[in-house]
Amino acid sequence: MKTELIEVRTGRHEGVLDLTARCQEFAAGASGGGDGLLHVFVPHATAGLAVLEIGAHSDEDLLATLADLLPADNRWRHSHGSPGHGRSHVLPAFLAPFATLPVVGGSIALGTWQSILLVDVNVDNASRRVRLSFIG
Repeated sequence: MKTELIEVRTGRHEGVLDLTARCQEFAAGASGGGDGLLHVFVPHATAGLAVLEIGAHSDEDLLATLADLLPADNRWRHSHGSPGHGRSHVLPAFLAPFATLPVVGGSIALGTWQSILLVDVNVDNASRRVRLSFIG
C-alpha cells in the first residue's frame, strides 16, 4: 500500500473543497499507470466526503440540504465551540469520512460529472488533513 497525508485549507466558513485533482495526481503516481483502489479518508470527527457533481451548483444544494437537515442552532447537546458546532459532529453519519474509488490505467474511474469533495461545516477548524492510500 502507498499512502500520503495532505493538508488542505478549508477556511473559517462552511464549504465544499474539490480534492479530485490532488487525488488523481496521487493515484497516477502511486499506481504507476496500473489498476487498483484509491481510498480517501478524512481523520476528523467533523468532516465528510462526497462524490458529487459540482459544476451545476450541486455543491451549493448539498450545503443547503445539510443546513436544513443539521441546522446551526443551539439544539445540539455537543455544544462547545461556535453555535451549532454539534451538528459538525453528526455530519459524518450522513457523509462518511471515507471513499474508496477504482483506479483503472492510472486514472480514477469517476463518472463524467463526478468530483471527490471534502465537505466541512465546522467553522472552528480552518485546516484539514486527508489521507490518500492506494492498493494495487
